[in-house]
Amino acid sequence: MNDVSDYSKNSTFTHHIKPAKGHWKYVLLNLLLRATVKWRLGLEPDIDAVRKQVGKVNRSAPVQIPGTTRLSSDSKAVACEWLIPENFRRNRVLLYIHGGAFVASSPDLYANMVAPWCKELGARALMVDYRLSPEHRYPAASDDCLSAYRWLLAQGFKPKDIVIAGDSAGGNLAMSTLLRLKDEGLPLPSCAVLLSPFLDFTLSGRSALINARRDPFFTPNFAMGIRNHYAPPELYSEPLVSPLLGDFKDLPPMLFQVGSTEMIRDDAVRAAAKASESGIPVQLDIWESLPHVFQTIVALPQAAVAARRIVTFAAKHTGWSI
Repeated sequence: MNDVSDYSKNSTFTHHIKPAKGHWKYVLLNLLLRATVKWRLGLEPDIDAVRKQVGKVNRSAPVQIPGTTRLSSDSKAVACEWLIPENFRRNRVLLYIHGGAFVASSPDLYANMVAPWCKELGARALMVDYRLSPEHRYPAASDDCLSAYRWLLAQGFKPKDIVIAGDSAGGNLAMSTLLRLKDEGLPLPSCAVLLSPFLDFTLSGRSALINARRDPFFTPNFAMGIRNHYAPPELYSEPLVSPLLGDFKDLPPMLFQVGSTEMIRDDAVRAAAKASESGIPVQLDIWESLPHVFQTIVALPQAAVAARRIVTFAAKHTGWSI
């Protein structure tokens, strides 16, 4: 039986991507994730354990990236880091919001994922180091992401030359930033790139049930438990906490990438359908059997393919030449 949500069936914006090569790599990867992440962290979202695991992964990524300079920004409103490729053009910027279940950060890992996009696009990236939960609960992280976007506008960047992107919790924050910008009447970025976004704190998607065993990363207990570190239960249905429940009208074009076996797959699927129904240009890439935010694993051939699709989408909707 095809278990992909009906929202994506026969859709002109949905691409079901079956990897043509490197199958053994992601099979081994899924097994490794089950052993090192799902088994260890899946019973309860222990913050110290999550941060320890994320820190271990971050240390596996190189700090220095050939052809890219990393600099702290001079923003006083929120901590950020610049990724600056040698070929950057001053008017182009990617605002990237990292994942980490709202509680952890892995800056080196994300820098190594985003830097090749920047090189291809000829753009700088501003990596937002938002405040983490549970020390700083909602709306602290959301406020920081909005402040970072406002800071870019204050530096003279035009909205049409800003791409906003994020993964997992960062995908949630990217979407909530778009909703807040619209509500406040501020100009919106040219487009949004959302990787395995966690958009529904109510966990109402069908995939939250049918992929609970198949997902090599998340468990229901982890997904349910991590929410309360970010926001109290009475806010789970608020659009700025669960952006899937917000009003998508007049938001910019969106690219979603998600794995077919993810518990939160239908967050992306339903958001893409809602965007399309709102008249927004949208692209949904569903990658067969690939894990949560597989794009960070640069050794996977599929990560390079995904990066090319991201670059092509961003260039199309910004009008940047590449």
